[in-house]
Amino acid sequence: MKLQLLSFLLASGIISTSIAEPLVIAHRGASGYLPEHTLEAVTLAYAQGADFIEQDLVLSKDLVPVVLHDIHLDTVSDVANKYPSRHRDDGRYYALDFTLAELKTLDIHERSELNGKQVFPHRYQGKASFKIATFVEELELIAQLNRQFNRQVGYYPEIKSPAWHQQQGVDISKIVLTILREHSLDDPNKAIYVQCFDFAELKRLRLELGANVKLIQLIGDNSWGEADTDYTALQTPKMLAEIAKYAQGIGPWLPQVFDLKVGKPTGLVKNAHNVGLQVHPYTFRQDALPEGVSSEQILSILFQQVKVDGLFTDFTDTVVNFLAKQKAKNPS
Repeated sequence: MKLQLLSFLLASGIISTSIAEPLVIAHRGASGYLPEHTLEAVTLAYAQGADFIEQDLVLSKDLVPVVLHDIHLDTVSDVANKYPSRHRDDGRYYALDFTLAELKTLDIHERSELNGKQVFPHRYQGKASFKIATFVEELELIAQLNRQFNRQVGYYPEIKSPAWHQQQGVDISKIVLTILREHSLDDPNKAIYVQCFDFAELKRLRLELGANVKLIQLIGDNSWGEADTDYTALQTPKMLAEIAKYAQGIGPWLPQVFDLKVGKPTGLVKNAHNVGLQVHPYTFRQDALPEGVSSEQILSILFQQVKVDGLFTDFTDTVVNFLAKQKAKNPS
């Protein structure tokens, strides 16, 4: 009887023997080719075949979520030239100190150090005018592209520095969740993941704010100061099981899933899978590979040996093409 039931479920498609294909997540859009988080970078990542496109979110002075990698403006824009006196005492320029109208006057450029040196020297070097996008603008752009091309490319927003925003008197999580609900995206069945480095905020999203959307716990290094979270502890089986009470997956740093020095997986992916968590590590960059290691070698390790469920990348096309070749070799 059990065999008959299993045969019926397989034949009807209610269950499947196929394994889900890994997700290609465009890290800040097609940031290997165009300035990060711009609408142009989003459009290129979409055209290159991304499954999901990331939006890092911070707030403007008038509480509009805008798409920027962090709370500062000076490493990706000409804010110091346009508003030279608007820095804080630490010399930095904060998105939260500018209205959306003011932010829209800024020109976005390739990420640079505070001294002006471009972080990735061989990336975009042109002088075209790129602008800061709002979260809603990116949601609508991707939705319209999906409508016109009959695709289901998803969203992957990150709530940036929620504790810092709260210290400034604003609740970024509530604001972002309100927008998701207005767009019918606070839904575990929709193509969207919401990520955060702050474990306390992740739990708050689920328990206090009642978020239904799929959540991802980002895992950084304790030295980065991303949040008041012990990332070393989060990687233990005990804490992975705790994460699984609130989230659908984790987003670890690449060295946390594979130790290149010893040439072995760390065990984090296996332990995460054991408690039902997906694993979407960050960030594959073909212009920042370890010495003597090729793109194909790294991708083979991640997808075939470590068996990650998805990958953040600045180079969507490279990862899409790699997976396509692997599927052609092994069509089953």
